[in-house]
Amino acid sequence: MTSTRRLLKESTDLHKNPSPYFTAAPISDENLHDWHFTLAGPPSPTPYATGLYHGRITFPPTYPLRPPSFRFLTPSGRFEVNREICLSISGHHEETWQPAWGVRTALLAIRSEIMGAESKGQVGGMEVGDGLRREYARLSRAWMCRECGTSNDAIMKELWGECTARGVEVDVEGFEGEPGTDDQQREETGTAEKSEDARGEAIPSSTPTSAPVSAPLPASAPAPAPAPSSHAVGQTVPRSTPAATGIPSATTSSPAATPSSSVWLDRAIIGIVIALVILILRRVADVDDL
Repeated sequence: MTSTRRLLKESTDLHKNPSPYFTAAPISDENLHDWHFTLAGPPSPTPYATGLYHGRITFPPTYPLRPPSFRFLTPSGRFEVNREICLSISGHHEETWQPAWGVRTALLAIRSEIMGAESKGQVGGMEVGDGLRREYARLSRAWMCRECGTSNDAIMKELWGECTARGVEVDVEGFEGEPGTDDQQREETGTAEKSEDARGEAIPSSTPTSAPVSAPLPASAPAPAPAPSSHAVGQTVPRSTPAATGIPSATTSSPAATPSSSVWLDRAIIGIVIALVILILRRVADVDDL
């Protein structure tokens, strides 16, 4: 398979089976060996999560036997602008290149593995703070390629529209518009769930506050019992007064029953004593007769 046929096949495949993470195509039909690509940054927690980055791919005449070269045109803080970068899938390492690999494989590797790592002296790499990289990511959406004449944001929104029309899920961070309705719905759902959880937590917290409302009611009950004022003074907390009001009700019923039972008991004892005296007198009388 010649280089031209292979590149035509890959271009057709990317068009028929779009990926929401990147898009790539030849700059012109006359030169299939010079492509431009635009890809979304790797997901959080990387500082590139909301960024959109534009770059260039140059294919050698012997492609796919030899690897292509890559360079980024959009400032990212990860790669130097418009400088060929050193990758295991690029022309810097032909010994690790596999002819079965293609543009799709290379861009997925750049997005998921290479951008998320540090340069560590890599050719074409940069090491800056995450704050600057996030700022580059914010500005990258409006960045426009001179040759393409379109901003990164417009390119990716068109791609996301095609993905949505073909039933491909778009789960890229930081994009807005109709293609992002799924993400917006997920965010709204998450917000609704959080609000429901907050309501669920608020309901138990209201029950303890309503319980003490009924507790002070006994405090109004001691009003009819001002007589035991000396006893009430000794109580430090008005909560004990309900117990004091309950005691008189028990003591008032017991005195009524105590006198009646004691009278009958006294009468029984007197009767027993009289009977014993009579028996003793009879015994004494019987002894005298003998």
